[in-house]
Amino acid sequence: QVQLVESGGGLVQPGGSLRLSCAASGSTVSMDTMGWYRQASGKERELVAVIRSGGSTTYAEAVKGRFTISRENAKNTVYLQMNSLKPDDTAVYYCKAEVTYRHGPVLRTNNYWGQGTQVTVSS
Repeated sequence: QVQLVESGGGLVQPGGSLRLSCAASGSTVSMDTMGWYRQASGKERELVAVIRSGGSTTYAEAVKGRFTISRENAKNTVYLQMNSLKPDDTAVYYCKAEVTYRHGPVLRTNNYWGQGTQVTVSS
């Protein structure tokens, strides 16, 4: 079984920084496309940033220049460095990963979500 475990959320003042981490546990062989999404209270979940297996990235317009997504394949981990945080960034942040894992003698690929971590930007 594969699980994604997130950490790094919390309360920060406007202009501050936070770093989120998301690590895959279980019989993970590799992680392909990985991304961060967020859902503010009363709103739809939205894409924040994506990083593909080759390293290419895509960012939402609202976070370009402030957030950086990165990955550490040896640790099956994806990060989101968030700088110059604004109150509008307040949301529950979720990681999502396309994970290839071992299921007995075969390899399978599936998408998984983390449990979410709260980020609150407030003075």
